[in-house]
Amino acid sequence: MARSPLKQTYDYIIVGGGTAGCPLAATLSRNFTVLLLERGGSPYGNLNVSLMQNFHIGLTDMTPGAAAETFISTDGVINSRGRVLGGGSSINAGFYTRASPRYVRQAGWDGALVNESFPWIERRIVHWPKLAPWQAAFRDGLLEAGVSPFNGFTYDHIYGTKVGGTLFDRRGIRSTAADLLLSGDQENLDVIIRASVQNILFRRPKGKGKPRAVGVIFRDENKREYKAHAKGEVIVTAGAISSPQLLMLSGIGPLSELKKWKIPVVLRQELVGKGMADNPMNSIFIPTKKPVEMSLIQTVGITKKGSYIEASSGFGSTNDSIHCNHGIMSAEIGQISTIPPKQRTLDAIHEYRKRKRDIPVETFMGGFLLAKIMGPLSTGHLSLSGKDADQMPEVTFNYFQHPRDLRRCVNGVRTMEQIVKSKRFAEFTQDNEYTMQRLLNMSVKANINFIPKNSNDTSSLEQFCRDSVTTIWHYHGGCQMNKVVDSHYRVMGVHGLRVVDGSTFLSSPGTNPQATVMMLGRYVGVKMLRGRLGRRAVSEVALVR
Repeated sequence: MARSPLKQTYDYIIVGGGTAGCPLAATLSRNFTVLLLERGGSPYGNLNVSLMQNFHIGLTDMTPGAAAETFISTDGVINSRGRVLGGGSSINAGFYTRASPRYVRQAGWDGALVNESFPWIERRIVHWPKLAPWQAAFRDGLLEAGVSPFNGFTYDHIYGTKVGGTLFDRRGIRSTAADLLLSGDQENLDVIIRASVQNILFRRPKGKGKPRAVGVIFRDENKREYKAHAKGEVIVTAGAISSPQLLMLSGIGPLSELKKWKIPVVLRQELVGKGMADNPMNSIFIPTKKPVEMSLIQTVGITKKGSYIEASSGFGSTNDSIHCNHGIMSAEIGQISTIPPKQRTLDAIHEYRKRKRDIPVETFMGGFLLAKIMGPLSTGHLSLSGKDADQMPEVTFNYFQHPRDLRRCVNGVRTMEQIVKSKRFAEFTQDNEYTMQRLLNMSVKANINFIPKNSNDTSSLEQFCRDSVTTIWHYHGGCQMNKVVDSHYRVMGVHGLRVVDGSTFLSSPGTNPQATVMMLGRYVGVKMLRGRLGRRAVSEVALVR
C-alpha cells in the first residue's frame, strides 16, 4: 500500500476503500488500472481491528488516526464510522447475512449476478460461527417467544430464527473487505491510505453538454495536495456520510447549500444529502449470576412485525475491564440511554467513565438483547459544516418520526420481554433473592435500563423507545437510486461519475447490510467489465475465484 501517488492517470479512481470500494477495486483491476484512495489507515497490525475481544475498545478509541471515528447526529445519538481500509467491515460486529430476494427485486438488480457475487465474497472472508452459550440460549428464547421456525445456519434472509455468517474465525480473528483486494491484479491496482479526497475535478464542455468527472484532488496526512486523473470514471464509495458530502464539496448538491459555502456550482441537485436514515436500535441489558462468554452477533430473529432481534454478551465482566469504556455494546449504553438524546455528548461519556470505577464489577456481568427495526420510514438529511472534507458534516436522522417505526420498536421490545422470560434465559439470570436484589441495586447505581414494568402500556413502551434509542450503525441514504444516481449508479446530470455504496440505498437490506454492500461492489464491477468487454469479461471475471 502506497502513501503517495504512483501514477498520475488511471482508468478508474475509486474514492473510499471500504466495504464496497475494496471488492469493486479488486474486480475492475482484473482488466484496468485502478487507484483506490482511503482516508484512513491500514487494518493490518491493528489489534483493535483484528481481535474480536477488542471490538468494543476499537469503537471507542478516540486517538487521532483510530480505525473508528465517533460522531453525534443532531438527534443526539452517538454513532461511529470507519476510518480504515475495509471501512465498516473493519470495526463492526462482523455479522454476515444476505439481502432478501424481495430487496434484490426492488433494487432492480440482476438476480443471477447477485447470486454469483455473494458467494465470491463468502469464499474469501466469511466463516460459520461456533455458537456461544448466550447465543444458543437466545436462539431457544426466540423460538419459545414464537419467532419460528429455526432455519439453522444460513446466509439467507428468512422469517424465523437463524444463525448467520461472521467475519470472525474460530480464533476470534477478523477478516475484512480489505482482504478482498488480494483478488485483484496487483500490477493494475494502487492503494493509497491516509489519502483524504477533497474534491472531484470536472471538465466543463463548451455549449450545453454535461460536465465530466476527470479526476480528484486529495491530501496526505501531512496536508500535501495531489491530483490524480481518470481516463474512464471516478467512482465514489465513501459511505453514507462522506459520499454526499464529497458531492456537495465538488459542486453537486442543493443550491442553497452550495451558495452558503460559496462552492462553484457544477450541478444543482436538490436531493443530494436527502433521505438520510439510520435504523434505530433499542437494547436491554440482562445481568447474569456468572460471567458469560463473549459473543457478538451470531443469532438473529427475523419477525413478521417489522423488527429484528439480536444479542451480544460478555463485555466488561472482569476486574480489569471495569476500567475500560466498552462502547455501545456494553452496560454503558444503559447509562447513556437514561440521558435524553439531545443531552448525550462525548463529555457525558467521559464523565461516566470516571464514575464507572466505583461500580461493582458484577454490574457488568451479562449480555444484551437488541431490537432493530426494518426500514426505517423516518428520514432526515445531511448538510455541510465546512469546506474541508475531513470535517464531519451535520447529520439528522429523525429517529421515530414516522409512527410505524415506533410501532415496530414496541413490537421488538415486547418480543425481547418474552425472550427474557423464557426458560432457557432463566439458566443465566435466576439466582437467590439476595443476589438478584443486589444486582438490581447495582443497576440503579449504574443507571442500567430494564424493560419498563408497565410493558402492557403502549405509550410507556413508545417513550422507552424514544428515550433509549441508539444506533446499530446501519445508516444509509444521501445519494439514493433514481434520485441522485440511476440504475447503473451513475450520477445523473454529469458524465464519468458513479456512487456505489450504502448512500444509494432507500432502506437498509435486512438484519445487517454489510454483506449486501460488499456484494454491490463486486456486482457493479462485473457489470462495468461486461459493459466494456462484452462476453470476454465473463471468462476474465471467472478467473477471480
